[in-house]
Amino acid sequence: MPLLKSWVASANDANHPFPLNNLPYGVFSTDSIDPHCGVAIGDMILDVTAAEAEGLISLADEPLFDVPFWNELMEEGPAVWAALRDRLTVLLAEGSAEQDRVEPLLVPMVEAELHMPFAVSEYTDFYAGRNHAFNVGTMFRGPENALPPNWLHIPIGYNGRASSVVVSGTDIRRPWGQLKGPNDALPRWAPCARFDIELEMGAIVGTPSDGPITVQEADDHIFGYVLLNDWSARDIQAWEYQPLGPFQAKATATSISPWIVTKPALEPFRTNAPEREFELLDHIKDCGPMLYDIELEVTMAPEGKAPTTIARTNYNEMYYSAAQQLAHHSTSGCPMNAGDLLGSGTISGATKPERGSLLELSWGGKEPIELDSGETRSFIEDGDTLTLKGAAKGDGYTIGFGDCVGTALPALKDPYER
Repeated sequence: MPLLKSWVASANDANHPFPLNNLPYGVFSTDSIDPHCGVAIGDMILDVTAAEAEGLISLADEPLFDVPFWNELMEEGPAVWAALRDRLTVLLAEGSAEQDRVEPLLVPMVEAELHMPFAVSEYTDFYAGRNHAFNVGTMFRGPENALPPNWLHIPIGYNGRASSVVVSGTDIRRPWGQLKGPNDALPRWAPCARFDIELEMGAIVGTPSDGPITVQEADDHIFGYVLLNDWSARDIQAWEYQPLGPFQAKATATSISPWIVTKPALEPFRTNAPEREFELLDHIKDCGPMLYDIELEVTMAPEGKAPTTIARTNYNEMYYSAAQQLAHHSTSGCPMNAGDLLGSGTISGATKPERGSLLELSWGGKEPIELDSGETRSFIEDGDTLTLKGAAKGDGYTIGFGDCVGTALPALKDPYER
């Protein structure tokens, strides 16, 4: 598919992340506008809440965009999702007969503050990138036992905290926790010293379900995708995770990018999962190309310094797709809700520059990485800003997500000190 031309001139730049081919959904406010639903188009945001109030968009008997989140649209289902995309394309396409009515509803992106684009119902994080799982397993168990026995048969995951999911730009406070190093006789209470990121994609469930669904049904239920940073306290995790897995180490925060890129925008970039070492059981077998060719990047910037790119990889490195994760999640009869968020798991490639976490990049702290400033890092230090970037490159256009940014703040004083 080539670039679709818009009367919003900035959207026609081949390198701009928000062309007419994209039309991602977010929530914004300005000094004069309360949080509204909006669609990114070039350097502008179309105020969808205002467009609905003006009668330019009408999809249901009751307003869908009079609330500052996109869950109301999600609950209407795929037919209404498609109708909105078609209508937005008509309104914003080059030569639109309604340009004069739409143009006053555009807001410059530089004047807008972006908010959480949807209300997170539940959050599940997976461990579904083979290179990441192999690297981490090798560090702790050796290469012979790197992958758990079940890893090549099911997408492993854990239920996280929906309450700690935050939008890009939110500062992240270094957590306290119970730690026990290899030379400690007893655990101690201290701030996390091995703070980390995980480069992930997040899939947003749009259609609820109650009972098992197939992989194809799961794919149909997905509303869209965001970049996702699963902030991780590795030293807290090392002490607490046996035998039940991550808990407080993952509860500090999970950052997401501000724009939901919908599946239709990503359709041209579908790609197959890697070759399977074992045939999967029927309920999670691949039923077509379910991954996407999305280039990913991580930068780190010490306070007051320029950013350094520390990793580059691609979403097509995943072993299990979001549709397979969602289908597996439903097998127990677990109801899935509109607004559920599924983290892909850390996305790493086969080589060191493609590793999606500092745990891997520094090999557990044994091989610090060097930044362009001359400083070195094994894990995140206070004041560091981490930025996740993602884009799919089409024929003369780019599908972007908006950056996923977070700055690490120092731990507060002991919260139990009186």
